[in-house]
Amino acid sequence: MNLNRRQFLQTTAIGAGALVMPFSLNQAMAAAGEMGPKRFIFIRKSSGIRPLETALVNFSDKHKALDENKEPLEVALDTHELPKWLRGLDEYKENMTILQGLSAKMSENVHWSFSSVMGCFKSQRNTLSAIKRTTIDYELAKLFPSPFGHVELSFAENRTGIVDGYSAPAPYTRNYCYADPDTARNELFKSVLNPEAVNSDNDMLNFLQSREGLELTGIKGHEKTRQESHINSIGAIRERNKKLVDMAGKLAKHLPDLDPIHLDGGPNATTPQKQAAMTDMLVAALVSGLTNVVTYTIDTLGTPVTGLPGNETDRIGIHPLGHDEAFGGVPAWKTREQIRISHVNQIKTIIDKLKQVPEGNGTMFDNTMIMYFPENGETHHGVGKESPFLVMSGQNCNLDMAGRYIRLPYHGNEGHKTLGNWYTTLLNAHGNPIEHYGDLDTEMSRKKFDQTGAIKQLMA
Repeated sequence: MNLNRRQFLQTTAIGAGALVMPFSLNQAMAAAGEMGPKRFIFIRKSSGIRPLETALVNFSDKHKALDENKEPLEVALDTHELPKWLRGLDEYKENMTILQGLSAKMSENVHWSFSSVMGCFKSQRNTLSAIKRTTIDYELAKLFPSPFGHVELSFAENRTGIVDGYSAPAPYTRNYCYADPDTARNELFKSVLNPEAVNSDNDMLNFLQSREGLELTGIKGHEKTRQESHINSIGAIRERNKKLVDMAGKLAKHLPDLDPIHLDGGPNATTPQKQAAMTDMLVAALVSGLTNVVTYTIDTLGTPVTGLPGNETDRIGIHPLGHDEAFGGVPAWKTREQIRISHVNQIKTIIDKLKQVPEGNGTMFDNTMIMYFPENGETHHGVGKESPFLVMSGQNCNLDMAGRYIRLPYHGNEGHKTLGNWYTTLLNAHGNPIEHYGDLDTEMSRKKFDQTGAIKQLMA
């Protein structure tokens, strides 16, 4: 697939979100109206979320049996007790959906999903040729344009700076992301912090030109297409930077503070400190209007965890935790729970902060949807038959699902829904009438079960 410059700018939001016009812009803007645009936050975690970990504590005997047997079920959250790791969100039960039963076998499972969990395709160990389509976050960003279009953050491995991301703005193309809070702040708010550098060869342009440039010899096929696309995007980034200069006054009002411990990649910052700082960057990017869509890889199997309550002095490895290795005498299951609690603390902070920002007749959170989910399925070695989603949505959500625990028919059964159905639901509800997003599940196809389209019971 060869993309010329014009085609690339039409199909990717890489640094040129303001130039990426959705096929249904008028519809999207009408939907936004005076309430403001819709916003989406995707939070990816590693090592799975086990379905029993999200089960409600005080199910009735009947509902407990249905849930354990993975049969369809729907109950209100307000009369049920949440599992311990979710109790930090007790006050927001009316905004919560625990969505069980989705499968993700069409994406990569086991240890890592790479880009595939966001695009519903097999990743083939993270090869560029396997990136079949624009990922769901970028598709949503097209519907609600913004200067950055899409922002990706990541705590993958021990990386810092600007690095390869997991989202995809176009086929055969990998996004970039900010791997530490200092870099995110410097790049997102460059027009405030360093206006002289905005229209120069800044870090982002150097990254595109050096690492992705065509000076390498012998490059062919998809790799050449990808690198051509990145080179062509440099002009679009410079156009975006001009707009950011015009926004500098507004951006200055929302410039987040950053503790000095995070400078130069924050080598001495603990995991909770890093998460809190990255949450500040995420919220600032939304509140300032730089973007309406953020994808945040909050950890991977290679992300070291330090300063975790209960294991303050340990350097925890998420991979060995998945194999039930204890750290500091604390059982693996309990440490995994504490990691999820630390993630939920950040989700609560995001909600709290967005609720403090007036918008229309309510607040910014009213127009926001936060999705927290396992990138690789239902356990450390996920197989993709289940992919639990925690969804926190504001009052103006376009879906009818808040305040409920919903279990859909299990994989291989009539009426079962896949990750592709879920993403189709998101797109259909926000102005993209696509028939089905993503690849189909081969087992469901063999059984001739209908698996295309939105999840109708969730459509408002």
